[in-house]
Amino acid sequence: MRLVFAGTPEPAVPTLQRLLDSARHEVVAVITRPDAAAGRGRKVVRSPIGQLADAHGVPVLTPTSPSDPDFLDQLRALEPDCCPVVAYGALLRPAALAIPRHGWVNLHFSLLPAWRGAAPVQSAIRAGDAVTGASTFRIEEGLDTGPVFGIVTETIRPNDTAGALLARLADSGAALMSSTMDGIEDGILTAVEQPTDGVSLAPKVTAADARVDWTLPALAVDRVVRSVTPAPGAWTTMGEVRLKLGPVLPVDEPALPPGQLQVGKDGVLVGTATQPVRLSQVQPPGKKMMNAGDWARGARLDDTARLDSPHHETTQPETTQHTPTDRTTAR
Repeated sequence: MRLVFAGTPEPAVPTLQRLLDSARHEVVAVITRPDAAAGRGRKVVRSPIGQLADAHGVPVLTPTSPSDPDFLDQLRALEPDCCPVVAYGALLRPAALAIPRHGWVNLHFSLLPAWRGAAPVQSAIRAGDAVTGASTFRIEEGLDTGPVFGIVTETIRPNDTAGALLARLADSGAALMSSTMDGIEDGILTAVEQPTDGVSLAPKVTAADARVDWTLPALAVDRVVRSVTPAPGAWTTMGEVRLKLGPVLPVDEPALPPGQLQVGKDGVLVGTATQPVRLSQVQPPGKKMMNAGDWARGARLDDTARLDSPHHETTQPETTQHTPTDRTTAR
């Protein structure tokens, strides 16, 4: 089939690479978000999908909006049979959806209808799900509501961060998308409507969502931190100082008051509503992420040192730019 692939961030790369390597399909063009400033130097860079397409000599379309009439004319001229999508990042309107004869097929990183929305991987970890997966479905106007072609499942490991889990789903999802394209071309794959029960929503993760509440149980604190690692990154405050945190580990130690710090030979512990958690890494303002023990020694903490919970807030959270991992209708 003639394919026009739409995607933007790194998790979309394995799928595009798989389709480029396919002997059955031809990627005639790629749609991605316009080049944008990134990094501390705010240098304008191509998206990961745009870079991969450039490396393979595939034409790249970067419409400001996929509803732009000129873009729609370009898409019609390409005569795509199908448009596979992974985390494109912009809303697809009916005029665009109607162009490919087999529609737009999205790879979404959950087992639909669970976790519809922008952050399915983060939501699954935060909720404590034991299993998640990826789904391919035909995009329609609703939020991730289209009929499903296929799924692949993935166990959520006890120490999985959002980044680690998403990397595995990106690889297994690439194989799923490839087989979905094969099945559509062969005419042997029928999309099945999603059930009406089991629906849950996964909205975009904000900086406020990434703040740790030490009054939660240790297992909940662990899940929250892992769900926002690496982006936007877990954080807390100690008085006026904002600290970014790496993953934590619940430990079988005597209880501490929520937020209370305890520095010992086995590391830095923080109290929660249940047992303490051990900090792995801490990033003070203006510095790189460091071992929690090194941070504690440099900060010269005493027995009264504690980390604040949201209801003790003394500073406003910084604005965090969060790259969507999956935008199924790409709003």
